[in-house]
Amino acid sequence: MLDPKKVRLGICPIGWSNDDMWDLGDENTFQQCISEMKLAGFDGCEVGHKYPEDKTVLKHMLDARNLTIASKWFSSFLVDKPYEEVEAEFIKELDYLSYVGATAINVSEQSGSIQGQLDTPVLDDKKRVLTDEEWDRFTTGLNKLGKLSMEKYGIRTCFHHHMGTVCQTVEETTRLMENTDPKYVFLCFDTGHFTFAGEDPVKMLEKFADRVGHVHLKNMRMPLVEKARAEHWSFLDAVRAGAFTVPGDPDGCVEFDAVFDLLDKAGYTGWIMVEAEQDPAKANPFEYAKMGREYITAHTGLGGEVVLKK
Repeated sequence: MLDPKKVRLGICPIGWSNDDMWDLGDENTFQQCISEMKLAGFDGCEVGHKYPEDKTVLKHMLDARNLTIASKWFSSFLVDKPYEEVEAEFIKELDYLSYVGATAINVSEQSGSIQGQLDTPVLDDKKRVLTDEEWDRFTTGLNKLGKLSMEKYGIRTCFHHHMGTVCQTVEETTRLMENTDPKYVFLCFDTGHFTFAGEDPVKMLEKFADRVGHVHLKNMRMPLVEKARAEHWSFLDAVRAGAFTVPGDPDGCVEFDAVFDLLDKAGYTGWIMVEAEQDPAKANPFEYAKMGREYITAHTGLGGEVVLKK
């Protein structure tokens, strides 16, 4: 059982409105999203594209529901852009996140990314592979960002390995972890993206449990992943078809109990987030949020009470 004093349970808004394909969930409002998150039993969330850009407005609306922001995605271009340009954008996000009480920022290197390309197969070796010099520029810049976020804001820089990016596989993620400073760069561990990439997320967690700073729990419908490979789907094709789902869905394949056990043994502190980008017209966000929360509660004890702030 994970310690609820050290580990908090949240959910990402991507199940209500997709950040890459805005037509998925366009009908769902921001206020509906955060209200249903709380009603389903979660304590926090990440930032989606429908969230207010004004941090004071966002904090007010979350406070009214006794919710907080856990983290936010940040697209870095450390390989292709000058470091100073990336850092300036990073600081803007840190100012926003610091105000709303976040503990992490999820950095994904988007130089050469194919994750948003509708016509590029995600499992056909089409993604960019970095040179040694590019790797050095990448990890050096990430160390600088991590030092800045930790020392000035107390916010963890958590690197998000992701399908279609320069850091997708276990080999690439291992290289990144081994060439960054553990004091400043953490892993945003994502069960779904390792599984989608054909990797074993449990083995990766066994290796780097002490580097995990943020957790994304995704379940995978493997028949759809296999179809994505056979039919040369893009990442977004796979999302739209329903390759991802929540913990507790019987259609999924991820062994979450082993993940929970390893995090507990490592003394993990931070957020565990349910994140499953699905078409909300096919997978009702509130129903799937409840499914995920109830499964996690049954297996860890987290999120056992649903309390609405009066």
